[in-house]
This record gives sequence, structure tokens and C-alpha cells, in this order.
Amino acid sequence: MSDDPRTRFAETALALVDDDPDTTVVYAEIAGQWFGDDAVTRPDRVVNVGIREQLLVDAAAGMALAGAFPIAHTFAPFLVERAYEQVKLGFGHQDVDGLLVSTGGSVDMASMGRTHQTDADVALMSAVPGFAVHVPGTADEVEQLMRRAHRVRGRHYVRVTAQQNTRSFDVDTPDLHVARPGSGALVMVAVGPVLDATLAAAETIADTTDLDPTVLYTATVRPFDGAGLRRLSGPVPDIVLVEPYLAGTSGHEVAAAVRDRPHRLLALGFGREELRRYGTPEDHIRAAGLDADGITRAVADFVGQPSAAASRPA
Repeated sequence: MSDDPRTRFAETALALVDDDPDTTVVYAEIAGQWFGDDAVTRPDRVVNVGIREQLLVDAAAGMALAGAFPIAHTFAPFLVERAYEQVKLGFGHQDVDGLLVSTGGSVDMASMGRTHQTDADVALMSAVPGFAVHVPGTADEVEQLMRRAHRVRGRHYVRVTAQQNTRSFDVDTPDLHVARPGSGALVMVAVGPVLDATLAAAETIADTTDLDPTVLYTATVRPFDGAGLRRLSGPVPDIVLVEPYLAGTSGHEVAAAVRDRPHRLLALGFGREELRRYGTPEDHIRAAGLDADGITRAVADFVGQPSAAASRPA
């Protein structure tokens, strides 16, 4: 199996079609390099609707109504933003199961311009009732999450990107993993493919301050493991949430988890400003402050401010 998360998605999708006669793949021209031959040899199981993203989602939802388990795929801005009404009504309102898998999220295709960029997809999918939202950090996690979604059924969105971590976790449950144990006073929560940069930042913080950051990792943000965050945080925590899409998307989940504790929250991610000099994905990640240096600077500034504990009256 491929080590590339995007190729692993396609390999896993076709393996699920092979293993289960009720599973179908629906795509919209994009990914023809993976699915094109199968669309010819088994057109009832692997369906190319052409460049019609709204039809893609409606066709997948129709298959679900007929008893199939569809895997619907195209680029993230087309699958979620362009076809959002179809996702909301076809899957959410009709209460049917399926697996929506995107590639190209955030800035994977930055050089192709704004039409091919999205950092709002996770926030949008989180607003549709019943969807679990997964942000795998490696190719192995892509496969595990897809196979789990296929096994348990329900509605799932899996966000696949080219960026990945050097280490995989067992992501069969949404539990937070301790990637770096620390004191619990400064807790850094890394989502999906930003873990390596977050860990590097945590080591720099530990080397240059008297803080001992705890780094937690998750590849599933809906449902969010609030109980795990409570258990692994100190009584008055500073929490840094690092997400590879719109900053603050899961901020309310973190705040709810520690709502009865004095705490501070720093939410890092992509901002709302549109960067019109497209550049490379690495350029955009750096501009968003999601590389190791950017996270280090943001956290250093954050912890240099008065803490929640210091600001409480004696």
C-alpha cells in the first residue's frame, strides 16, 4: 500500500468495493487516475458523474437510500463548499449513511488559486447533524479511519491532505493520544498533520522556558474527546489548539471541556484573510504560522502574558 495519504485513500476505497458488494465509489472526474479503469469495468460500483459536484453528492445519497454504502470523493472545496446544500439535505436531512472523502484541503493546491483552496470545510461539515469528522495525519490513519467508518456505518467526513506526520497512532476511537507527556499546565492539542510541527515547537518551548508542555494528538475532531482533555489538563491550564484549517474551528469544543476551570485558549490555524500571492503549500503554512517556528512564536507570546492563575484574586 502507498505511503502517500491520497493514494492510500484510493487503494482503500477500491479494496472496500472489492470486499463488500454494497459499497460504491462516486467521483466527479477528479481521481480518474485511480478510479478510471474500474469505472469502465464495473460502472455500477464505481461511478464517474463528470464535473458535477452537486450531482456527485446527490447520487451518493440516492445510493444510500437504496441500501448501498457510498464513498463520495472530490477536492475539498468542491465536495463541501460547492455541494454543501446537497450534503446537508441529501445526507443530513435524509439521515442516510455514507463516507465523504476529500483531498486538497486547505492549501494543498494553493498554486491553482482560490477556487482550489478551502479552510472552512471542517467547520461546515461540523454543522451538519450526525457527521463524524476525521483529519488523519498519515496514510495509515487514512486507511484505518476509512475502514472503521465502513465497519460502523453512520455519516463520516475524512479530510485527506498531502502533508503528513512521521508517526501514526491507533485512531480507531476518537480518544486523545499523549504525543508528549508534560505537566498539564500548558497543553498543546494537535489535530492531524500538524503534529510534527507542534511537537517541534513544544521541544523548543521546553528548552527555552521553565514550562513542560503536554502535547495531545487527535485525528477525529467530531466527536471531540473532551473527557480526555479534562483528564490530561491541569486545574488551571493554558491550552493551545493547533488545527490545519480555519483557526478556532474546535475552540468551542475545547472551551466546553474545561468550562468549569479557569483556563486560557489560544487557537491556531488559517486566518480569514485571503492571501492572493498563491505560492506553495509550504509558503501558506508558513504564512499562517503553522510551521514549527510560527507555532513556537505564538505560544511564546501566549505564555508570556499573565496566566489565568496569576490573574485570579488572592
